[in-house]
Amino acid sequence: MTLKWGTFGITHLLSLVVAILLNVGLYFLLKRRSRRVQLTVLGVLSFAGIAAILFNLLRWGSPLEYLPFHLCSLSAMLLPIAVLTRKRIPCNLLLLWSLGAFVALVLNYSVAEAELFSWTFFFYYFPHMLECGIPILLFKLRLSELSPRCILPTVGITLAAYTAIHAINLAVNRYCLTHHVLNPSGELVQVNYMFSITPENPLLALFYQWIPHPYWYMLPVIAVVVLYLGAIYGIHALIRRRRAGHKA
Repeated sequence: MTLKWGTFGITHLLSLVVAILLNVGLYFLLKRRSRRVQLTVLGVLSFAGIAAILFNLLRWGSPLEYLPFHLCSLSAMLLPIAVLTRKRIPCNLLLLWSLGAFVALVLNYSVAEAELFSWTFFFYYFPHMLECGIPILLFKLRLSELSPRCILPTVGITLAAYTAIHAINLAVNRYCLTHHVLNPSGELVQVNYMFSITPENPLLALFYQWIPHPYWYMLPVIAVVVLYLGAIYGIHALIRRRRAGHKA
């Protein structure tokens, strides 16, 4: 009997707990290590998402459907750069995109039928887990700096990426329709990167009920993003003030 990952069953919920524990454990493992060791470990782990991109491009026989244009794939490609450079903008940007990786672990509908410990499971679970954890670890280990000044660039870059990828969706779908491009299952290839065409989970479906139009239905997410970032940077500022007050 094969055990499937599932969604919101005991196996899935335990996997979410394990993901959190692994990232917490990684923090304590690296906390007292030298910066060189911290960067080496995080640098090696940061390439897990690149490995997942290559796996999906080669495994399923339909590269157009697995191009690295979902948010988590963009995060996977940016993560090694952020770890190697520790620049404020990519690191702060990934603090937002890491939320997308966590949501992908929670709303795992696309791979819920995958067998636990299969290659499909491994190349989905571990890259998303690390894409969620490593950006946070960069700040917890003080390898980069949280900066409220990065809120506008974060929102702007994310919106620009979403807009560009919507245009890619339209172009790829038009090409596949014109040339009748089929996947190995005999279905017409139609892509939906970053879910700009239609929602693919209940959370996004809620936004689509409010604004039932491709691309535009995701724009209310900007308000959620601003609130999320405002909360993070606001809490961080309060903690710094309290520490400064205690030292004084």
